[in-house]
Amino acid sequence: MRRMTSAVSLDDDSSPTLARLRAAVEGALEGKPEAVELGLICLLARGHLLIEDVPGVGKTTMARALARAVGGDLRRVQFTSDLLPSDVLGVSVYDQRTQAFVFRQGPIFANVLLADEVNRTSPRTQSALLEAMNEGQVSLDGQTMALPEPFFVIATHTPDDVAGTDPLPESQLDRFMMRIHIGYPPSHVEQRFLLAGNLDRAAEVPRVLDPQRLVMLQREVDRVKLDPSLATYLHAVITTTRTAPAIAIGASPRASITLARAARARAKLRGRDYCIADDVHDLAVPVLAHRIRLAAQAEGYVPTYDEAEATVRDLLARVPVPL
Repeated sequence: MRRMTSAVSLDDDSSPTLARLRAAVEGALEGKPEAVELGLICLLARGHLLIEDVPGVGKTTMARALARAVGGDLRRVQFTSDLLPSDVLGVSVYDQRTQAFVFRQGPIFANVLLADEVNRTSPRTQSALLEAMNEGQVSLDGQTMALPEPFFVIATHTPDDVAGTDPLPESQLDRFMMRIHIGYPPSHVEQRFLLAGNLDRAAEVPRVLDPQRLVMLQREVDRVKLDPSLATYLHAVITTTRTAPAIAIGASPRASITLARAARARAKLRGRDYCIADDVHDLAVPVLAHRIRLAAQAEGYVPTYDEAEATVRDLLARVPVPL
């Protein structure tokens, strides 16, 4: 049994702000509070979110709702087989008036980038996102240009068994803090959609804060306390992925740092200035499952993400939780 410590409100005004932010996004993505929470955790932790799901379950709605709630600029890119890196990053064009090259920013220069069906494009174009997601900058034509703050990528991922897809390489997957599913809405919610006249709920999301305030909240996440006993527990979870026979390649040190940052963001979102065991335990699957390589893959078998998630879940059950 995991210890459940009662939540303590933070001294500043961030708790009511975050509660309004959560309510605003949940109003657009009704019936999916878990997906909304994970998306907000990624946003607060300065991470990026990968959503693997079928079309039409609310991936774009979630991205638009988050962008509107934080007052950020949203850009959407439909990734296709003929998409070029310059279509995402931007390109230098010759201006005949000034007789000089002028850089025209691509859609990546936004607060929220929705990369739709990211695995339908070539590995070359996929890799165009690597520096932006890791460094918050773009290097082109010998220049390095900073991206806006905050910068948040929500990428959608078509199942790899669908024709016309290129699996994301491990280096690309590792740049995403979490991989989640949204899934179909509950029956009562879907029936209410059928009776509603306006289905564009994202357009009605109120602005809760501005990008500058969001950056301040992201910095406050770094000050959330992580007890040494929880750090030991987190490290034990990571180490287990490296020694389990079912896993060929375990989670990296970057994965452990990412899980710690996500745990701090979850605590912040829930009104605490300290982490508890649940913050680590409940986030381990969405943070780690896409970062491991199952042993069966070395034999040519292509496992589903559900199998990777089940493997991490099984390993979690074997690691003692601090009391």
